[in-house]
This record gives sequence, structure tokens and C-alpha cells, in this order.
Amino acid sequence: MIYLLSPLQKEGCVHLPMIDFSLIEEELVLDTYDLLMFTSKQAVKSAELLNKNWKNIPCLAIGASTADEIVSLGGTVMYQPESFYGKSLSEDILENFSDKKILYLRPKVVSFDSKNFLAQAGILLLEKVIYETSCIKYTKENTPEKNAIIIFTSPSTIHCFLGNFEWDESYTAVVIGEATKEHLPVAAQYEVADIPQIDACIIKAKQILLTSNSK
Repeated sequence: MIYLLSPLQKEGCVHLPMIDFSLIEEELVLDTYDLLMFTSKQAVKSAELLNKNWKNIPCLAIGASTADEIVSLGGTVMYQPESFYGKSLSEDILENFSDKKILYLRPKVVSFDSKNFLAQAGILLLEKVIYETSCIKYTKENTPEKNAIIIFTSPSTIHCFLGNFEWDESYTAVVIGEATKEHLPVAAQYEVADIPQIDACIIKAKQILLTSNSK
């Protein structure tokens, strides 16, 4: 069985979401910014709930799903780095947007501290924490079966999974990227998706399944 731990449901996968999202702010003031910075799809959704005028400001986006969400809600993606990691976007800001007033709309916990990175170069990145994540609780009856292929789409999904279930040595993890991989149990079998997208994770999981079934 292939288990997908994302909030999204996908055909051919057992849906086992690990994370709930909740807003932290009740309002979002966006008066004087040149650019908005988003590093997650959920941040875009949260901005839409707080202040629909966010879409009047050009955006910097990490990842195809984030950029797609911006566009689908009527916003404009001014820049999207080739890499899918926060450090790469911060380096691009340093090179291309150092004269802009940027507001980073972010979750409570991030994997890369963009504000501190840019501060070391003398650039002030303004931040607003607008949402947070929490783990969904499961019982032992929901434990994935042995030999399961489990798709992890973020470090948080790994932490929440391990808070619910013990890692079985028969499991194989498919992770969305290198940053997520670092949070797996030490002895875990794993593969990294060819590109950091959920559909690419599912393709990788199906490849593993076909290989194991042919043995």
C-alpha cells in the first residue's frame, strides 16, 4: 500500500493526512510593501482568508504548487527561483531585490531562517507569521501495514507520523526533497522524488511498488 500523508487526496494512495492548519492572525495589513514572499501553498491560502488585497502586490514564490496557488487566486508571481529551497530564494533576493520592501508571509515554524540570512548581508526582511500547523492524532488501528510505502511531503509530516506510530523496518519512505529526508529515522529505507512535487512522489512510490512486486 502507498500512504500519502499530505492534506491532498490522490487516487491510488491511502489518505493519511498528518497536519492541521490554523490562522494565527485575525487581520493582515498590507499598505507599504513592494513584494510579498511565500514559501508554501498554505501561506497563500491563509493570506486570502485574511486580506484579499494581497493579490495586488507582486509575489516571490518557492515551488510550483505555491506559484500555482498564487496565480489561481488572482495574484502575480514576479519571481520563482529554479531551486525549491528557502536559501536559494534568499540568495536571489540578495542579488535581485535588495532595494525592495518585502514582507514574508510565513508559518510559525520554518525550515530555513531567511530573515537572519538576509540580515547578515544588511538586508531587512519583514516577516508576518500568519498560520501554524498541528499534528492530527491517530490510534493504533490506523497504523500503516507492513511493507508500506509512505510519502512524506514535509519535515512536519515526519514528526507528526512518528508522534503517532512507531517506524517499522519494513517501511519505505518517499520524501519530497533533501530537507525532508534529514528528518527520517536513522535506519529508514527511503527514496527522494525526482522533483519536489507530490505527483513526483507518487510516481516514485509506484516505481518502488512495481520493483518490489517483480521480485
